[in-house]
Amino acid sequence: MDLQMATERITTLRKTIEQHNHSYYVLDNPTISDYEYDKLLHELIDLEAAFPELATDNSPTRRVGGAALNTFAPVRHEVQMGSLQDVFGVEELRAFDTRVRETIPNPIYIVEPKIDGLSVSLEYRNGAFVRGSTRGDGIIGEDVSENLKTVGSIPMQLRQPVEFLEVRGEVYMPRSSFDRVVARQLENEEEPFKNPRNAAAGSLRQKDSRITAQRGLDIFVFNIQQLEGQTLDGHKQSLEFLEEQGFKVIPSYKAFHDIEDAIREIDKIGEQRYQFPFDIDGAVIKVDDFAQREQLGATSKFPRWAVAFKYPPEQKETRLLDITIQVGRTGALTPTAVFEPITLAGTTVSRAVLHNQDFINEKNIAIGDVIVVRKAGDIIPEVVTVAQHQEGKPPYQIPQICPSCGSVAEREEGEAVLRCVNMACPAQVARNLVHFASRDAMDIDGLGPAIVHQLLDAKLVQSTADLYMLTIEQLAGLERMGKRSAANLIKALEKSKQQDLSRLLFALGIRGIGARASQLLAQRFGDMDGILNAPAQEIASIEGYGEIMAQSVVDFFSLEANRALVERLRELGLNLRCESAPAGDILTGKTFVLTGTLPTMARSEAKALIEAAGGKVSGSVSKKTSYVVAGEEAGSKLTKANELGITILTEAELLEMLKGASV
Repeated sequence: MDLQMATERITTLRKTIEQHNHSYYVLDNPTISDYEYDKLLHELIDLEAAFPELATDNSPTRRVGGAALNTFAPVRHEVQMGSLQDVFGVEELRAFDTRVRETIPNPIYIVEPKIDGLSVSLEYRNGAFVRGSTRGDGIIGEDVSENLKTVGSIPMQLRQPVEFLEVRGEVYMPRSSFDRVVARQLENEEEPFKNPRNAAAGSLRQKDSRITAQRGLDIFVFNIQQLEGQTLDGHKQSLEFLEEQGFKVIPSYKAFHDIEDAIREIDKIGEQRYQFPFDIDGAVIKVDDFAQREQLGATSKFPRWAVAFKYPPEQKETRLLDITIQVGRTGALTPTAVFEPITLAGTTVSRAVLHNQDFINEKNIAIGDVIVVRKAGDIIPEVVTVAQHQEGKPPYQIPQICPSCGSVAEREEGEAVLRCVNMACPAQVARNLVHFASRDAMDIDGLGPAIVHQLLDAKLVQSTADLYMLTIEQLAGLERMGKRSAANLIKALEKSKQQDLSRLLFALGIRGIGARASQLLAQRFGDMDGILNAPAQEIASIEGYGEIMAQSVVDFFSLEANRALVERLRELGLNLRCESAPAGDILTGKTFVLTGTLPTMARSEAKALIEAAGGKVSGSVSKKTSYVVAGEEAGSKLTKANELGITILTEAELLEMLKGASV
């Protein structure tokens, strides 16, 4: 590869990696697997090594990890918490062995699973736990001692009064804990964690350690960073020492003299990876002897005495048996593949969402095809491609008839999905009721999906207005309800009548009108009557609105059924006035950019607070940006803000600013 070709490829790789960084760290919506991402980064590292004149300070390869933020007290690591070089094939393992043997004639290797979690440091003085911190960028981390104390497997007191000890471990969330947390999030109508690693990271950085304690985190310790008062000669000896002190050390570590035996162990761990009660994303092979490690040394980024072998995501072929259609709250018809059951990532799967007709056409999917399925992030089943297509058979076409009510389904211009146009569609009614009762809407405690379906099956409700006609006797007759629970639900329904108009507007489920847009609409017109009579042009003049959103509001309230629903809600005593006024103009003229995961609220919540106080929220950093509000694992936006000298705020500092305090 010549210089010009290398320049073009490096430019493409950097752009692609940064896009994936944005999706993963900022949007919390990874678009490729970790394995695919690591391969891209690995290729960029190799190219920059081959063409050092093309290396730049802002390359993704210069980042060891996310920059530490000021949400928690900063901690400087005296011994850097570095990372290992990733390898993806057996020949790379053999090449690693060859490099080691050029310096060390007879190395002993330790092979151990690579836990997929969050790396932390634990410090002990005279045998007592004194501090725990995150890895951060490898040099500066954050003090999360109080939250780490909630992890039961971390000893608060060692079995011997060791003068000083710093160890490195991986905090993770066992799959059983992850399942419980996600079930609770879904029950509360919250956005569930994507995978156990994200769940562990979010749980460890909670401001309230009581929340962390409820998440069921665990830890494996795998390295000694510093030790005073005692000398150890090798890694295996150090793990045995840590076990003696009461630590839960990395499991299944074994020693090997021959690289081929080590490779067989790595393969074995890969075959058994889904039998572990926790996630692993690879295996680590490292030289055992500490003195030999000193001889081997390190590059500017990685030690030469260890590498991390990354397993590819498991994918299997299966036959597509059927495609079923589900109807969503807004009438969207979503196709789902039903295939012969296969085992992926340790669980049996037989279904995967196919998204829309464009997705089906692109992959040329037809019932009866042999398809390739994998789990995105080892969690969500997805169809990767078609392995065997029936010759001459066209791709499956989603019927333009709603399977729930038989009404016509239409695809509007600019949309990828078909929608049922019948507002009284039974499938939509169920989802509308669940949305109506959700936390950000009418916040009706106790009215979850299970109760909604029971109410519909018992023919006690047909619309949201019917909820307010329910009696304790009717509810008590439902399965597993009881009079006390029934009375509590009636109280919650009565309480919801006083919710602000903005919440009711959001609860009605107007397409394209979210919680913030509902608030702006309510504040602009003051009451429901003003909205019912407002022309599209006047609604479009609201800052943050446009012609499409305005027309969506007008179209919704132009339907006689929806106007009749509003009148029923009025008669039943629901509040149709806006009681919430804008928070003021304290942030007028200020432009904010939000990045990373905030400790206690979603970015959408922070955006709403800023806009309610007169500020603006932008999606990109520029010289016009006033502040960047940064959370955990903030990406390129934080880097650019630092380059431009823009003030960085934590969530706490933003909240103080909203109170009128200076920052």
